[in-house]
Amino acid sequence: MIKTLNMVLLLASLGGLVGVYALKFSVADIAAEKVALERKIDRQNAAIGLLQADWSYLVQPAHIAPIVERHREALGLQILSQQQIGSIDSLPMRPARPDPTALDALLEALDAGIDPIGQLIEAN
Repeated sequence: MIKTLNMVLLLASLGGLVGVYALKFSVADIAAEKVALERKIDRQNAAIGLLQADWSYLVQPAHIAPIVERHREALGLQILSQQQIGSIDSLPMRPARPDPTALDALLEALDAGIDPIGQLIEAN
């Protein structure tokens, strides 16, 4: 009986040992993948930084102005005049505050099960 118990415990220990080593190697593989992904992310971040620097150079007015001048006729561009820009007087006034009694009436109608939008659609 004790021999069988010892054999079972020995086999269980060996099984646990194999499981722990397998787990150790799988964790090592995952750690290596993580490091590879971090390196890839760092390379991509460096590439993004380079692209942002290129973009900031390309959108500078000093870089764009000669290109625009060269293609002004082909694009049909004209110089902006002051009359094309609106004035403060042309801006719409701020809308009036909503009527609280009308809002209360709307909410009461909705609570009563009346569909005011449906009534508006039927009226038109």
